Amino acid sequence: MNHGRPLRLAVWKLASCDGCQLALLDCEDELLTLASRVEIAPFAEATSRSDDGPWDLSLVEGSVSTPADAERVRRIRAGSRVLVTIGACATAGGIQALRNFAEVDAFRRAVYASPQTIEALARSSPVSDHVMVDYELHGCPVDRGQLLRVIADVLAGVRPQLSGASVCEECKRAGNVCVLVAHGTPCLGPVTRGGCGALCPSCARGCYGCFGPADTTNAPALSARLETLGMSRPALLRFYRSFNAAAPPFADESTRHE
Repeated sequence: MNHGRPLRLAVWKLASCDGCQLALLDCEDELLTLASRVEIAPFAEATSRSDDGPWDLSLVEGSVSTPADAERVRRIRAGSRVLVTIGACATAGGIQALRNFAEVDAFRRAVYASPQTIEALARSSPVSDHVMVDYELHGCPVDRGQLLRVIADVLAGVRPQLSGASVCEECKRAGNVCVLVAHGTPCLGPVTRGGCGALCPSCARGCYGCFGPADTTNAPALSARLETLGMSRPALLRFYRSFNAAAPPFADESTRHE
C-alpha cells in the first residue's frame, strides 16, 4: 500500500475486556518501530488523539452486543480499507456470548437495579455477522507475534497466511507428549485452532479452546473420547462453553449435551 502518505492504523473497541489491545501495547519495542512507519489513531488504550479516517487498516476488538456496537462497526467498515478482527470476542462473540444460550432479559433483571435503562441485543455476535471482515485473528487474547505479522503483511500489501490447523499440530512440532492420550487429561486441542504455541499442553495441562474451533473439527468424536474418561454430559456442556462458546462447532456440540 503506497499512498504517498503515512499509512493509517486504527484500533477499535466494542464489547470486550481490552486484553487484545493490551497484547499490541505489550509489543513494546516492536510497537515503537511500527509507530515510526504508520500514523496510529484512534487507539483509545494508547492515545487520546482521534482521526476521522479513512484508515488503511482497522483492528477491531470486541463483540457486537448493543445496538450502538452494530451501528459503530458499520461506520468503521465504511472508513477502513482493510478490517481485521482480533480476539475471541470479535471473531466468535466472546465469553459474553454465553447469554446466547439463555434469556438476556432475565440477566438484565437480575443484575441491574433499573434494567429498562440497559440497551443490549438478545445475542452477542462476532463482527463478521454484521460487516465484511478481511482477516480474523483468534485467541483470548490474540498472540502478539501473530498480530505483528498480520499488521506487517497487511501494511506491506502482502496477504497474511493464517493457519486453521489444530493445536495438536503445534504440540507435535513442540515434541509434547499428548496429555489426552498419555494422561487422560481432558483437552480441547484436537478441535481448537492453533496460534498459542500449544501453551497449556506444553505445561502438561489440557487445552481450554482459547483460539476457537480449528477449520476442521470432529467435536462429537472428541466428546465420545472424553466420556470414556468419565466426563459427564453437564461437564461436557461446560467444557465447550467458554471463550468461544458461540462459535458454531462449539455451540452445536455443547447444545447436544443439554
